[in-house]
Amino acid sequence: MSDDDELPTNYDVIVYGTGMTESIVAAACSRIGKKVLHFDSDDFYGGIWASFNLEALLKIAEDDQEDENYNDIGLYNITSQWYIKKAVPKPPVIETPDEEKTDTNPSVTKTESDSPKNILPEDDIRDEIHYDHVKHRTLWTQDSVRKEYRRFNLDLVPKLLFARGELVDLLITSNIARYAEFRCVNRVLTWLNGMLEPVPCSRADVFATKHVSVVEKRMLMKLLTSLMEYGEKESLEIPDIENKTFLEYLKSKKLTSNLIHYVLYAIAGGTESMSCSAGIKKCKMFLTSLGKYGNTPFLWSMYGCGELPQCFCRLCAVYGGVYCLKRELQGIEMMEDCPKSCRGIRLKSEGKYLKCEYLVMSINKIPVTFYTGEVSEVGISRAIFITNKSILESEKEPLTLLQFPPLEGKKYPVTIIELGPSTFSCPKGLYVLHMTCKETENAKADLIEYAEKLLNLEEIDSVFSEQPKNSSHKKPQVIWSMFFNMKDTSKQEVKMPSPNVFVCTGPDTELDFDNAVQQAKKIFSNISNGVFLPRAPDPDEIVFDGEDAAVGPIFEKDYKKSSESDSHSNLDGEESAVTDLDSSGEKEPLIKSSSSNVSEDSIKNNINENDSKSSKEEDASLKEVGNDVDNMEGVENDMNKMSVQDESSSLEKVVDDITKNDIEHVDKDISETRSNDNIVEK
Repeated sequence: MSDDDELPTNYDVIVYGTGMTESIVAAACSRIGKKVLHFDSDDFYGGIWASFNLEALLKIAEDDQEDENYNDIGLYNITSQWYIKKAVPKPPVIETPDEEKTDTNPSVTKTESDSPKNILPEDDIRDEIHYDHVKHRTLWTQDSVRKEYRRFNLDLVPKLLFARGELVDLLITSNIARYAEFRCVNRVLTWLNGMLEPVPCSRADVFATKHVSVVEKRMLMKLLTSLMEYGEKESLEIPDIENKTFLEYLKSKKLTSNLIHYVLYAIAGGTESMSCSAGIKKCKMFLTSLGKYGNTPFLWSMYGCGELPQCFCRLCAVYGGVYCLKRELQGIEMMEDCPKSCRGIRLKSEGKYLKCEYLVMSINKIPVTFYTGEVSEVGISRAIFITNKSILESEKEPLTLLQFPPLEGKKYPVTIIELGPSTFSCPKGLYVLHMTCKETENAKADLIEYAEKLLNLEEIDSVFSEQPKNSSHKKPQVIWSMFFNMKDTSKQEVKMPSPNVFVCTGPDTELDFDNAVQQAKKIFSNISNGVFLPRAPDPDEIVFDGEDAAVGPIFEKDYKKSSESDSHSNLDGEESAVTDLDSSGEKEPLIKSSSSNVSEDSIKNNINENDSKSSKEEDASLKEVGNDVDNMEGVENDMNKMSVQDESSSLEKVVDDITKNDIEHVDKDISETRSNDNIVEK
């Protein structure tokens, strides 16, 4: 029996493709109780949104060179190159006469370091002699890099998350953030006057930078403040904003060319043709995201962006979604009585028929005949570089965003993201550099000039992970590179044969994931009127409280707080100040950065402002109860010191009676609490 025979045949929603948008839709449908089948023709999750190890990318490049018309994930114009040799060349062995082979000085012993296996090329020997104190350097060759192939997580579509962007909000409100880890981008750079310059992102950075004069600092702060308040005050409305470019608006503010460069290219990430409304929107997103998790507005997904589609797939599976890989779609079945409505699909392997009410497909999985109008010719140029050091060295390992303005003769700017080993994108001692821009010719022609500005592209024998300070190569040495193009299908118009079939477009050149989230919300609204990805409880928040309890799980935090409330009321005769959660039992987790990391533990350990306020009130109440207990102990001590024997004996009797009753009452409460704990454990 094949695996297809074991699949159920009836579903509410079938999703074909495991890209970002498709995975969000599948998770949202499964979360509200719909029966979902999520399958893909690939043997991995994510499609073109996935992260690959080094060997996988090398195989993609090799397959493309063998057959230019064959590519599973839609890449073309692929060129990959090694800039170091496969192995360290061995020094030549020079034969010596027999008389010279005899050791004339028996007092000199041959050490292990003199053996041929430890001899390096002449340049490397010189480096080892003068920089022997650098013990952690690694000599990289093709063989040594390929041995570490599993430590690479290389993205075909590298993107950042705005701290207040739509994807971060969705990860928090749905509690899917617990499946992922993030790291803050700790610096933003720009290319100005032929060199790399840091971009002042916050008020402190603006006043600390030496690249902006005092007058420019005041002008910049005034501009940023007005951009933040745009749309909130009528006095800040810009006349004829739709017909004006953002560059014209900046010039009308009488900014210097230095400040215009920072705002237009580094903060807005735009071009001279960017519209004024788009530039203001980008600046507001940049400024509102500042300071939420770090000194920049951006987050990076640890282990690569390919982790994010898998996070939504996990939630879909938790709520009953069925997953199948390596399954291709043979055709779409239409209803006989209603030819324009889809009733199911047929798999290619066994021709099995599966019924569904709705079908969601990736644009890479549909026939080209479904496209309306002309096929989009807009493409994306990409490049991946593996280097031996950062483009701009710093004391701490950098995670860098560089918005490179267009060079002379170029039309579009280039977005550059540099990742170090702490992001688990590469082994220790190496860096990964991603370049992205809109396609004009091909990837290599579009990006090679930018690479030459930042990197050394010469072919050498081998390279250390850390070059000597007096090395002639000041730029990072490229170890391996890959140039490729992909289609930008984000604006492609598609006409499907049925109103209950929806198409998810591919990635665009934008820096964030907002387009994918917006598209997923739109598709979900056509499928259901339910809540889009409501918060999923953590496993430790769900407690089933016996057969006689109310139907449905309760939150453990509610249970604990109610137990504490009963305990305080019984012991002290006062109502506890501990407040329960709201009726829905849902709390908004906060992602908070610690040492530039945003992890699952930090989400769980942070609570919202209401819980913080409630905790403070609880502490104050418990403190008052403690003071009352101390006062009672003082009164009891005073009574024990009374000199009248009769009064003393009567008081002792009263105290004994009260103590005895309290002990019985407490024992009863303890036994009830233990029985409740046993129920919880069961």
